[in-house]
Amino acid sequence: MKLTIAALSIMSATAATSLRRRLSFEKITGYEPGTQVTDHAAIDLDQRAIESFLAEQTESSFAKARNVYTDGAHSKSVATVTLTSGLTSALADDTPISGISVDEQEVTGIAYGSFDAGATEIQIQYSTTDIQDSYVGCRVGAVAGTEYAMTSGCFNTTGTLTINGDANTYDYEYDVDANNSNERHIAGFSTSANDKMFVNSNKCPGCPYAEFVKYQSYYNDVNYADTWATAAFSGGTTSFGNSAVNVDFSQYTLTGRAECAKKGTAYMNVYMYVIREMEDAIDDCDVNILNNEEPVHAWDEAVAFYSGSLEGETGSSDGKLLYRLAEKRCQNFKTCGLTGDALEGTSKVNYDIFDQFALGQSRIVRGSCPDVREVVQRITALMAVPLIQGTLRYAYKVDRLQGAEKEKAEGAVFAAAVLPRLSACSESDAQTVFNNMKVGASSTDFLAVKAAFENNYECMEITCADVGGLYDSSVNDYYEDAGPCIDPNAESDSSSDDTVAVALGITFGIIAFLALGGAIYMARREKSGSPVFKPSKTPHPNEMS
Repeated sequence: MKLTIAALSIMSATAATSLRRRLSFEKITGYEPGTQVTDHAAIDLDQRAIESFLAEQTESSFAKARNVYTDGAHSKSVATVTLTSGLTSALADDTPISGISVDEQEVTGIAYGSFDAGATEIQIQYSTTDIQDSYVGCRVGAVAGTEYAMTSGCFNTTGTLTINGDANTYDYEYDVDANNSNERHIAGFSTSANDKMFVNSNKCPGCPYAEFVKYQSYYNDVNYADTWATAAFSGGTTSFGNSAVNVDFSQYTLTGRAECAKKGTAYMNVYMYVIREMEDAIDDCDVNILNNEEPVHAWDEAVAFYSGSLEGETGSSDGKLLYRLAEKRCQNFKTCGLTGDALEGTSKVNYDIFDQFALGQSRIVRGSCPDVREVVQRITALMAVPLIQGTLRYAYKVDRLQGAEKEKAEGAVFAAAVLPRLSACSESDAQTVFNNMKVGASSTDFLAVKAAFENNYECMEITCADVGGLYDSSVNDYYEDAGPCIDPNAESDSSSDDTVAVALGITFGIIAFLALGGAIYMARREKSGSPVFKPSKTPHPNEMS
């Protein structure tokens, strides 16, 4: 089913209205969520901070980047405060709490966890809003004391808390910089994988998720994305259970490590978590419940993590996550636009993915849970396209354009992000790509890498047209040997069309030949006085009576 962007907006609006009788939420790159996910979308602000620190190119700045990766700074903000006197009664999870902020405005939140009577230390998760630009006023965590920190909306250093609106209040104190943390971070997208993507349980009834299994099996590591990122940050060696695919980042300078770290966090950690949220939506979906908010919220989270907050409602070059990657690669492979044959405009991959996001949301709202499976499979297949394009682009740069460490590192991380999906189709072709693209590869053969991928497009549920070819805008043509392949089905269709055309040509040719021969024959009979067709004799009127 092919949906237009207009249909996307209509279906999303319908879903949001049916879920909550309230004004619509802000769109996320054209998608209208049915639930509040502004705090989730802000995970890209962590990615931006990571990239900024890595760009400083010092071991100290790399440590700062790693802290943002492991501890977070912008999503799910939580304050840990010390009460001057213990709780007089137990405090339940999610209980409303209010106080005064650093800028002397009311600030609200909920109890983050349950606390026994007598407890003197409690945690409060800050409330978030529906407006992305001002989704939360306290953003500290691992960016405390930097330009990325925001403290104006944090609880003040001392003050009084009101719990659940009761007259019973509690005085408290805490350190704004040291005691405001974040419970959602990019590292957690990988380190939580065992419970959220792999081990079957009441909390994850659909586990193990099929796509995650491909990656876990290839690396033999449930935390494969974190293993990669951690080694890249530190300049060490990965510790995958599959030792054959381990890499040693000490072979790179800070330049190569930065590429592997920042692309790993976005295209390995976040990438798989987008898929996880879609799977979670299916797990939560109930055919007997219409407008069930839980699966729609999970689905909205998938979109939020795919695009992030910096893209805004219509897309922006400030974006840092998967939506932006697809936009960049379509300009390199001439796969932009609705028909996927342009160098400008929204990428065809994003058009197709967001059509599917809208379709999935509509089916979840209607309770058509089994029908969401094919939508997840289609989105998952399309998400791999920019990773393949990235691998091909840097394979070409290294092989044909004298690419140096930066280009080699970029190729290595793009390959690492998609190799498990390729290996699930062909272990030998995956090995070819790994040998040519791995950290420390002795050489890179672009044609070998290109062929290895193209051999498996059908298995990977994509097409040559989806991937396109590496385009050289300076000469308005594809780079040598880098043009798009031709899909077998397209060749078959073309062959069928040619066969029909030939058959019709022969048929009409025979008819024309017979017609010409007949005309010549009749002309000769006419000249001889014995025409083929003689006029009939008209009887005299008297003969007719």
